[in-house]
Amino acid sequence: MLTVRLPDDIEDRLNNLSKTTNRPKSFYVREALERSIGDIEDIYLAEKRLEDIRAGKSKTVPLAEVMKRHGMEG
Repeated sequence: MLTVRLPDDIEDRLNNLSKTTNRPKSFYVREALERSIGDIEDIYLAEKRLEDIRAGKSKTVPLAEVMKRHGMEG
């Protein structure tokens, strides 16, 4: 079980959508999460990697080297 506090404008939109479509609000909240959670995970992973690079904990690889490793030389 999860309780989520939403801004009034989002709550209003969700209520209207639910009434218009005769589906529960939870259906749309679940759908929104399923559609966006992968993107959110990617953003946080990228931010963590950037922190590691800036802190010297991780190194970068030049694009030309990556392309060569994968047989994509131009």
